[in-house]
Amino acid sequence: MQVFNVEGMTCGHCVRAVTQAVQAQDADAKVTVDLAAKQVSVQSKLERDEISELIKEEGYTVV
Repeated sequence: MQVFNVEGMTCGHCVRAVTQAVQAQDADAKVTVDLAAKQVSVQSKLERDEISELIKEEGYTVV
């Protein structure tokens, strides 16, 4: 499980955007978003840098 601190997520649309971006590259990925904690947890075969880039491509800041 990889955990990312992500700025800019505020709603269900944000959750769907991040989840779908990761799952488009790894259909079996498990993505959990905690809006209050500003965290995205991902269990995936993708590398950390790949996941981070996918989140950034959706317009969010990985810190």
